[in-house]
Amino acid sequence: MSDNEEGDQVPKSSFSAYVAEGDQLYLKGEYIKAIEIYTTALVLQPDDKNCLVARSKCYVKMGDSANALRDAEASLNEDKEFFKGLYQKAEALYTMGDFEFALVFFHRGHKLRPELQEFRLGIQKAQEAIDNSVGSPSSVKLENKGDLSFFHKKKKESSGWQGKSVKPKGLARTTKKEQNQQNKKSPKSEKTAKQLLGELYSDKEYLEKLLKDEDLIKGEMRSGEKVQDLILNCISYLDTRTEFWRQQKPVYARERDRKLMQQKWKRAEQSLPSDPTGYVLKSLEEIDATMAAGNVTESLKKAQRVLKTVERWSEETVPNKKEVLGNLHSCIGNALIDLEDMDGALESHKKDLDLSRQNNLTDAKSRALDNIGRVYARIGKYMQAIEAWEEKIPLVCSSLEKTWLFHEIGRCYLELECFEEARDYGSRSLEAANETGDEKWQLNASVLVAQSEVKLGNHNSGVEHFERALEWAKLLRDNPAKEAIQKALSEARQYLTEEST
Repeated sequence: MSDNEEGDQVPKSSFSAYVAEGDQLYLKGEYIKAIEIYTTALVLQPDDKNCLVARSKCYVKMGDSANALRDAEASLNEDKEFFKGLYQKAEALYTMGDFEFALVFFHRGHKLRPELQEFRLGIQKAQEAIDNSVGSPSSVKLENKGDLSFFHKKKKESSGWQGKSVKPKGLARTTKKEQNQQNKKSPKSEKTAKQLLGELYSDKEYLEKLLKDEDLIKGEMRSGEKVQDLILNCISYLDTRTEFWRQQKPVYARERDRKLMQQKWKRAEQSLPSDPTGYVLKSLEEIDATMAAGNVTESLKKAQRVLKTVERWSEETVPNKKEVLGNLHSCIGNALIDLEDMDGALESHKKDLDLSRQNNLTDAKSRALDNIGRVYARIGKYMQAIEAWEEKIPLVCSSLEKTWLFHEIGRCYLELECFEEARDYGSRSLEAANETGDEKWQLNASVLVAQSEVKLGNHNSGVEHFERALEWAKLLRDNPAKEAIQKALSEARQYLTEEST
């Protein structure tokens, strides 16, 4: 290999530059290129958990669930409670058809970050997929293998999901005998498969025709793999995906719902409903239900259609028109967040904020500021997130809401290395958590204060708060948190020892 060829394989830019480039490629839908860029970035920082999650998301989009799961698990190696890694692991398991295990990790993430909507939606879609594939929840049985500690109050925290997959019925590998049986499927099942596979159905038919060529299937690839096995594996994969999509919702139900919704929207657009308020309320419920079912794109389309309809109506027709418009912009913004369109999400949430300010809508203003802060925090603009969330503070009444709001502001200050502000907000979060008696938030707030104090050189105070956090972790039987806190506590005590000497 020449020097030039060797040089081409060496990263020529910074880690952050590669990650930013990968993010842009992901947003454009160029997942293969994004994977290549993220892989290059990981050469520079192999254990970066955010980059591993980003590459895992690309693998999910490409249908490569195995690699998606591998990256997601790797992101959890150092921090078992890294919520992005937990969510991505759940998503990878879900796309593999391991709905039960996906449900476990969606639940675990929800327990850690109950304020995040994606975990709630994940729980709902995983549960629906389980019900569609094996019946009611009472019939679901998980094998006692792998990481099921969530259901055992974390008596023994494992290093991650290592157990054997418990796949729903119909997701097993197709044997040659089963393949022959599939060739004799009823016209009805073939019609269903055709609807589910779409353009891929012609590929499946072509592969099945190749199986009839006896001379061809006896051949071997250069790698030594038999042509017959390769064809059977491809057909098996298509059959597995067909069953996976069927389990999420039957074709006839999707088609029926689609036609019904088209009829409803057509009627709504052609004439003014006899009960505009009822129409709006029902539409908002449908938008929320569609979002909760995991159909983010459809939910977005519905919200945009209703928005156009309501914008044409007068204030007399809909007395609370501005409030309704703000609510719809909020729905659109949340859907765009799930679709990773942060610019569009920010624009929608700012429209919600403008309407709330113009019409003095306190609850809507609090909602909009909350969502704007979330978007800024997710894209790393921590100061803008802080500004939005600090404006929200006077609008918050619940101690529990204050707890997580102060905590999130404190985390942003910690990211910005403003340690005094991080400590102060951590203390306010801890005070609010003590009022509610929420042990998990008492743990989180104590850790935030301890980290800030150590960064400020106040090692005595840092040790005290780490010790308090350790007590909460033991009480909650949260082994990953306990291990992380013990490590941080040991380092803080080491600083004290060095100071005394």
